[in-house]
Amino acid sequence: MAEQPPSSSRPSNRPSNKPSNKLATRLAEADANSVPATLSPEPDYATGAQVIKKAADRLPASPGVYRMLSHEGEILYVGKARQLARRVLSYSQPNRLSSRLMRMVSEAKSLEVTHTNTEVEALLLEQNLIKQHRPRFNILLKDDKSFAHILLTRDHPFGQLTKHRGSQKRKGDYFGPFASTSAVNRTVTTLTRAFMLRTCSDTIYSARTRPCLQYQIKRCTAPCVGKVSEEEYGAQMRAAHAFLSGRSDAVQKEYAQHMQEAAETLNFEEAALWRNRIRALTAIQANQDIHLDGLSDADVLGLSEQAGKFCIQVFFIRAGTNYGNKAFFPKGDGSEQPEAMMAAFIGQFYEDMPPPKTILVSHLPEEAGLIREALSLQAGRKIDVSKPARGGRRSVMELALKNAEEALARQLADRSAQTKLLDELAQLFDIDTPISRVEIYDNSHIQGSHAIGAMVAAGPEGFIKSGYRIFNIRKDGKYGVQDGDDFGMMRQMIFRRFERALREDPERNTANWPQLLLIDGGRGQLNAVLEVLAELGLEDIRAVGVSKGPERNAGREQFHMEGSESFTLPFNAPAMHFLQRLRDESHRFAIGSHRARRTKATLSSPLDGVPGIGPKRKKALLTHFGSARSVARAGMRDLMAVDGISEAVAQQIYDWFHNGQGS
Repeated sequence: MAEQPPSSSRPSNRPSNKPSNKLATRLAEADANSVPATLSPEPDYATGAQVIKKAADRLPASPGVYRMLSHEGEILYVGKARQLARRVLSYSQPNRLSSRLMRMVSEAKSLEVTHTNTEVEALLLEQNLIKQHRPRFNILLKDDKSFAHILLTRDHPFGQLTKHRGSQKRKGDYFGPFASTSAVNRTVTTLTRAFMLRTCSDTIYSARTRPCLQYQIKRCTAPCVGKVSEEEYGAQMRAAHAFLSGRSDAVQKEYAQHMQEAAETLNFEEAALWRNRIRALTAIQANQDIHLDGLSDADVLGLSEQAGKFCIQVFFIRAGTNYGNKAFFPKGDGSEQPEAMMAAFIGQFYEDMPPPKTILVSHLPEEAGLIREALSLQAGRKIDVSKPARGGRRSVMELALKNAEEALARQLADRSAQTKLLDELAQLFDIDTPISRVEIYDNSHIQGSHAIGAMVAAGPEGFIKSGYRIFNIRKDGKYGVQDGDDFGMMRQMIFRRFERALREDPERNTANWPQLLLIDGGRGQLNAVLEVLAELGLEDIRAVGVSKGPERNAGREQFHMEGSESFTLPFNAPAMHFLQRLRDESHRFAIGSHRARRTKATLSSPLDGVPGIGPKRKKALLTHFGSARSVARAGMRDLMAVDGISEAVAQQIYDWFHNGQGS
């Protein structure tokens, strides 16, 4: 489904005043199967088209994936083809190309090709490469985070009920995806009330000697200390599985019968317990506001387009109920057709996420038959992709479309307001060009310990989460920092950020170059930053220090610039509020990252440093002995009694703790 690549006429990102599975084997063999074609070093379409034509003459009429590379080796575009020769040759025919495609050919320097056995395999490889390299001429799905699931584990006699995110390698039953992590947390909490399953990890479970609070508040039957038999707990697991699989009526009828029997025998305490469990099930069902007869597992994809921008709203229907919805804003250039946008979205969205049996779409994607075949091959079962025309499926599609339209309208309004605020900052800080990227720097430490530097980025579409960076402050090397030196930390952070940027993109062609740096601090921090920028030859990037005003009151911040007096803004000025929001986000990110590093250091185990002890052996040792301290005190015979610990490994552990290294 090689979508037509978007236009390359991108906004300038240079600073002001200054002229970047099974297919794994095929990925590794890409270079061996590549067909190099030297294109014109100048951005000249005519010359490039001639060389592409010559390269196409050497290509077979077989399926494969092609990649266009820039002069710097950057992958500009990834596409797939049923017949490589014909598809690549089409780029040498200007009457069939838009100006954006002509520009792409002009920017390219070489062409690489990977052959595949089938067009379906080419489609899967294309999406793998797009996700891996994120070429700027492809349609890109910006938010590709994995979704949360509910997991009932099957690798323990007493299974665990837990939230899961990431690859589904652990043995168990997965239910989801859920659009909201908070929804998963709420559901797991409510499920513990209904089914009283354990949520603790296996390590905590094995170390328990008495029931925890969950047992006391009637949210767990305490299998860790034998309060429930394996058979009884298995019944709890089966009931939870049935409920999550959509058989909620049967579960509720069973619970209602238990409640009635307890009431008839005057066991009112037990009857109240069953009543509370029924209420918990009802509370979960009350949040599922979409119920479709005959539609068990499906994703509903509604696409809206406005002002060259796209929004795709995805509703997750599982077991006939709504698991939530989420809006996505694929990145293109505004000239794509909705069908091409939908095709690109489906390919990237399901590249590493199992698709449901049914995918309903508002716009049937290009090459829908090929997409069905590829998804079916990937999932190992038949996957249907269709556009509903009537009935309940059409109604839920209209709901998805309405949500997509509203989400896109909100984003366009937010973008317009954000652009206006960035324009105000450009005028305020005397920046000649429009601001497309702002970077805010802060650091966090406690008397110099666990010091980190933090950078957040923002642009016309809001905060750029992919541009956030953490710098673990170093005490050695260039600009090494002694404990508590705030100026030195800022100096080191700026040097590492831009020294690397210059190495990777000396021509400053990518979108990763800011026009404005906001530095948390006063004149001292600002001068440290200016010193580094001057050393690197980046004096055209505007740096502004932001310090708290008198008595450190919010709303009276002082702004410091080179060659001018410090100033402030009216506390109710929109630009002031915007700058405070940027500064507060950098504070939040810096403090949160510092706490995470400090917590990790605090919770580190003495076993972490033992050579040859990986996660599995570490888990086995802690399960057997209960703590790292007990492991350190153990003798050779005790260590060898642990599953997976040989005599040689036991000797290694013993030597580590008894020769001073593990103390």
